Amino acid sequence: MSDRAQRTLQHRQEHMVRYLQAMASHSAEAARGEPLLMEGQRDGDARRGAARPRVVADLRVSDIMRRSGAVPTVTAGTPLLDVARAMARRHAEAMPVTDDDRRVIGVVAESDLLARAATLAGPRGGTGPVRLLPKAKVPVEKATAAALMSTPVVTVRPWTAVIEAARAAARARVRQIYVTDHHDRLVGVVTRNELLHALVRDDSAIHDEIADRVLRELDIPSSQVRVRVRNGVVTLTGALDAARIAALTEAVKRIADVSEVDDLLTVV
Repeated sequence: MSDRAQRTLQHRQEHMVRYLQAMASHSAEAARGEPLLMEGQRDGDARRGAARPRVVADLRVSDIMRRSGAVPTVTAGTPLLDVARAMARRHAEAMPVTDDDRRVIGVVAESDLLARAATLAGPRGGTGPVRLLPKAKVPVEKATAAALMSTPVVTVRPWTAVIEAARAAARARVRQIYVTDHHDRLVGVVTRNELLHALVRDDSAIHDEIADRVLRELDIPSSQVRVRVRNGVVTLTGALDAARIAALTEAVKRIADVSEVDDLLTVV
């Protein structure tokens, strides 16, 4: 086995140990009743301008969540048929129900929609096809999201540790978990897949972080640097001034799951 292959294998092993240690650490903190928040993160704005976490244990939900502008919502009074149409149009498996202040008061899941629409659509035990517009005592067209939504909703804060959010999603057996601020207002959403991806990031995720965040923060045009990631090893090629080369390589080394940086940059 080559030296690089050995270093890569060691890096992956260290990553798994680090992940398990982080899980154990958070479990111990929870058992002692200690807060799982980093100092200064009581306010959602505290994350602004903060350095990207270096290790998995430092990752917060705010680092990976999709902001509320990308999260479709309905109100308690939204007609059932409109909820169904919105979910079908968005290919959504669930949709949060919010009040006028965007506080999350419930969630309508695809499974709820199918099962409970059948109940509203006809008599129990019916064997015929479910009709969305039946002649029944409770017409579906008059039913609203309030009749379907599940409560209470499992939510996390932007400053919640990704590890703890993953544990909450697993316990609740939900595919996505909503993120609320200290006023319980919706600020984002994160899926189980995104949580897993954050905990065990692959080469493409490392590449995207360098291309989308590091280069932008250092004001380096992407056309000047080529980034390649393989098994946690980052190779940088291109031409920059000496100061930027030093800043870039140091920033890349601080990224979680980067095992090594090959600096092939040339000085201009």
